[in-house]
Amino acid sequence: MYRILFLGTPDFAVPSLRALAADDRFEIVGVVTRPDKPVGRDGTITAPPVKLSALKLGITNIRQPQTLNDEAFKSWIEEIGPTCDAFVVVAYGKIFRDWFLNLPKHGLINVHASLLPRWRGASPINAAIASGDAMTGVSIMKIVREMDAGPVLAMADESILPDDTAATLHDRLSMLGAVLLPNTLANYLDGHVELQPQDESKATFCKTLTREDGKIDWTKSADEIERLLRAYTPWPGLWTEVDGKRLKILQAKTGTQPDNGTPGTHVVIDEYPAVVCGEGSALILLRVQPEGKAAMDGKDFLKGNRW
Repeated sequence: MYRILFLGTPDFAVPSLRALAADDRFEIVGVVTRPDKPVGRDGTITAPPVKLSALKLGITNIRQPQTLNDEAFKSWIEEIGPTCDAFVVVAYGKIFRDWFLNLPKHGLINVHASLLPRWRGASPINAAIASGDAMTGVSIMKIVREMDAGPVLAMADESILPDDTAATLHDRLSMLGAVLLPNTLANYLDGHVELQPQDESKATFCKTLTREDGKIDWTKSADEIERLLRAYTPWPGLWTEVDGKRLKILQAKTGTQPDNGTPGTHVVIDEYPAVVCGEGSALILLRVQPEGKAAMDGKDFLKGNRW
């Protein structure tokens, strides 16, 4: 039985944790996740999904350091690390230094939500949709010092559907990673996997998203903005400003400009609010959420708001 330490935080990591816990080839000796944090308007202190899942699985050896250099955590990890065959990392959200990478016998193994070397970085699911990729997937890779640059153990493809949002694609890739991980990890630890170096010439990169990334640039084409809408659902969301207040776009479709308007001009198409975009296109706003109000149909928005 292989001794595994699992590091992960969000929902994406939960199926992988469950898959390893259900496989009698592995013993999960502990879980490392991010600290509990306030959530929602009332700031309720909430445990990360991986912690909640670990407790349900009966795993009680859980650590939540603020930083990997926390003195008590570092003492603990330096003691338990060399007894582990590998650390498995799934969306933990930290950069690992050399001292950490060298702790387990066979290093750190990561489940990454793209077909590496495409979309290294923090937002591969969003980037794949926003760029109009037809295909994405998951990669099981060995972590090295450079971000997402390590050799690959295995990959699995997943088509991006025309109506996929970051949320729907996230869920499929999360499950795909959980299916691929156990056998790949066992074969690697058995010495039956040949590590494949990445082609650096084909590497592309994506950044950590912020709420401001959701502000619409109307000079882009409607096709590009519609992809961004799906890529940024549920977060950070896509929005514009109307009369100094934020209007969140929840659902939209592309259309053709009714005239040669300037990008950003408000128009009405098929009784819906619409905005002139670049390349002779327009974005028709089917469902919106005005600042401080509930979500509503685009037609209803026109009834009570200046456009």
